[in-house]
Amino acid sequence: MTNVYFLRHGETDWNLEGRTQGRTDIPLNHNGELQAKESGAALKDKEIDVIITSPLKRAKKTAEIVQEQLNVDLIEREAFIELSFGDAEGLTLAERLERFPDRIYPNSEDGSSIERRILNGLSEIHEKYPNQNVVVVSHGAFINAILYHYSNGETGTGKIKLTNGSISSLKISDDKVEILECNQVNHLSQYKKIGEI
Repeated sequence: MTNVYFLRHGETDWNLEGRTQGRTDIPLNHNGELQAKESGAALKDKEIDVIITSPLKRAKKTAEIVQEQLNVDLIEREAFIELSFGDAEGLTLAERLERFPDRIYPNSEDGSSIERRILNGLSEIHEKYPNQNVVVVSHGAFINAILYHYSNGETGTGKIKLTNGSISSLKISDDKVEILECNQVNHLSQYKKIGEI
């Protein structure tokens, strides 16, 4: 059995502006760095063995900040990069709906490629890190695609908007993948404050 904690990278300015990032390599903003620190603190008691990150700088920087607190190896894996949204990248929601009302974005990653990355990425983790606790720093659309796939469409893509700095966890065994938690944000101070009002 392998426990995998999927951490969505911290906030970027494009997140604030509601722009589709996809493979566009946007850095964390100040709040994103704070979210990464708070996520690292929340993961300290999970006895993490390794951190795997998408190579995009917003994920990699999040992973590096988490690594400072967990003091474990950090590995980059292309398998966990964000989905490509092709011609929709850089556009706000209003701009996307105006240009692509059918929500089909030219030059975006196709479903079979996404599914292949999910299956190959998680299979590699389970083979290389059996009975270990793994953090994967990735992206909203890709983590949502994983949740959608393993919940048979009950959660994930089209159902929830993952928060920057949120943690979702899976348990991988030889015969199945089970979702344990989804979009946990109680470690982020900005949401604690909201809860106190």
